[in-house]
Amino acid sequence: MSRPERAARPPAGPRRPTADDGVLVVDKPAGWTSHDVVARVRRLASTRKVGHAGTLDPMATGVLVIGVGRATRLLTYVTGADKDYTATVRLGVATTTDDAEGETVVVHDASGLTRDDLAAPVAALTGDIQQVPSSVSAIKVDGQRAYARVRSGEDVELAARPVHVARLDVLDVRPATVDGVGVLDVDVAVTCSSGTYVRALARDLGAALGVGGHLTALRRTRVAGYGLADARTLDALAATPEDRAVAVLPLADAARAALPARELDEADARALSYGQGVDATGAPDGPLAALGPDGSLVAVVERRGPRLRPVVVFSPAS
Repeated sequence: MSRPERAARPPAGPRRPTADDGVLVVDKPAGWTSHDVVARVRRLASTRKVGHAGTLDPMATGVLVIGVGRATRLLTYVTGADKDYTATVRLGVATTTDDAEGETVVVHDASGLTRDDLAAPVAALTGDIQQVPSSVSAIKVDGQRAYARVRSGEDVELAARPVHVARLDVLDVRPATVDGVGVLDVDVAVTCSSGTYVRALARDLGAALGVGGHLTALRRTRVAGYGLADARTLDALAATPEDRAVAVLPLADAARAALPARELDEADARALSYGQGVDATGAPDGPLAALGPDGSLVAVVERRGPRLRPVVVFSPAS
């Protein structure tokens, strides 16, 4: 018996042009992981060389900085930058994950709390503090993510780590009820260092008030110099015509948003492109975006004694 002929595969549609090297600031939707967003951008940008700077939990929304092409080499300098958030803390309910995705551990009457009661514990959570991350965080314990150990039934206790909370402002308070018990929803604005867990701030605020607390909403509004005004939704990116590449923030502009800039003359730009150092007079400590006379990103540099040395070269000599 002859084998049936296989139906002809329909011709593939035209492939979207590959996006230029640069940064996309995505307004991450709720329910998506950061990895989900990267996978979507890989398809939209027609390249696998895509990465993100700083994970957002699935329940969170807002600024997710995505590097495309050579801009992935900038992400190291974005990940460690300070960040802004708006969030809602529910006082009176504690959960297993310190956010709304966990199971309720306890419900405590918080109806007697007032805005004035929040002042002292909020002040105690501001500045340089020692924070114990949530046990379901992505921190590795003996080579395995903490959340994976928790899901496998282990009890995980993470060590406190130093973080800096530059701002923890109470914006509004609203009474609510959970199963007939009075709770208090608190809207806050947070500016904090990299590595700070906002849900841990919610947990610790509730603990300080003796009623428990967890995070019910979280929106990241800024990472380094990238804000919501720069962000686009995935739907907006997907609306780019198929015959056009998705527009990105060019490398030089992306670097300026993440790092202090150092303007170069032609001789210094050439030296850095060869991997050589240049004079560091007047340069601050820390990484700098070194920009050529034409405005292009030549390298990321750091001071090494009296010289600025290239850490990453973006415009190597040909």
